[in-house]
Amino acid sequence: MMKIVTILKQVPDAEARIRVSGTAVDLEGVTFVIDGMDEYGVEQALRIREGGSETEIIAVALGPPRFEDAIRTALAMGVDRAIHIETEERLDPITQAKILATTIGQEGADLVFVGGKEADWDSAALGPAIAERLGWPHSDWTTQLRLEEGRAAVVHDSDDGSEALSVPLPAVITTQQGLNEPRYPTLPNIMKARRKELLKRDLSAFASLAPKTTVLSEEIQTSERLNRLFMGSAEEVAAELIAHLRDEAKVI
Repeated sequence: MMKIVTILKQVPDAEARIRVSGTAVDLEGVTFVIDGMDEYGVEQALRIREGGSETEIIAVALGPPRFEDAIRTALAMGVDRAIHIETEERLDPITQAKILATTIGQEGADLVFVGGKEADWDSAALGPAIAERLGWPHSDWTTQLRLEEGRAAVVHDSDDGSEALSVPLPAVITTQQGLNEPRYPTLPNIMKARRKELLKRDLSAFASLAPKTTVLSEEIQTSERLNRLFMGSAEEVAAELIAHLRDEAKVI
């Protein structure tokens, strides 16, 4: 039986109104959802199973207790079981990769799907870092995938356009829009998801993988608008604007 692990994150809904309070982001009352790019990984795993492959799909999440909502969404989509490594600690992508790679290895996975870019960190480091930790091949920004005998034939975006690859399994695939169209969980599957296995693990189980970096402080940069209105002909306005940018703002 093939085992596929899908990595999950939970992030603010794209339509949520994010407020800044003082020097921090105020998330009070914000709706959180499964990271959109991770949804593509869940959907692709389900399609592989529906294509006739005998497959077990395991969702793995590393984050605070609220991540459980995203995990339940994946279970309702059709994932078989899930593992939630709970922590409120903010971990850098390399430390996350070490913890997740350890879990993936314990599960004996053949294929791992990770969102191409984490919306919480605005980082594309996690997938490649997991692959490096496992010593597995990796395809980033994947838009097409087909499993062959012991290999994955993929097409992914590159700086010059797109590139077709054939990578041996086990492998790490990072997913993005265009790979598929994720399904919505149906009410019967939402009810079934409540009975599916959700294993909770504590970060203390990974004490040997302590983070190498610590966040000392954070500050949100803010700027005030001068709301200055320039009047006159186009030439006069341009000259006055250039003068202000040069003499006051000192950006030119």
